[in-house]
Amino acid sequence: MISLSPVKLLVIAAVIMLLLGPDKLPEIAHRLGSSWRALKRLQERMENEVREAIPDLPSTSEIARIVRSPVSLLNQLSDRVDAKESADAAAASPSNEVPPEELAPPPPLTSPPLPNSARANDPSPPFDPSLN
Repeated sequence: MISLSPVKLLVIAAVIMLLLGPDKLPEIAHRLGSSWRALKRLQERMENEVREAIPDLPSTSEIARIVRSPVSLLNQLSDRVDAKESADAAAASPSNEVPPEELAPPPPLTSPPLPNSARANDPSPPFDPSLN
């Protein structure tokens, strides 16, 4: 995989500026900017269409947090299933009637904390999966 350090990016930008020259550089920058804006508008339009079709969809930041920590989401889902199964088992056995106040609904799904916020005071380096 190619890693581009800031120095490499500056060298690439300098070469592009030399090749294009002062005449074409503003035109190319304008084209790149308008293309970027068109791409962002397309993304927003698609996101709005999906949100209209699926109104209960979480926000984009919530989806990003869930994707960063799928284990946390799976733990929350398994807790929900366990709570539902225990409620079903309690409802199925008439001899062990449980008062309704003890049958609390499962906790709502919450997004996991951001990965770096928990490690703000932790001096250890972050986990690197490539070291396995």
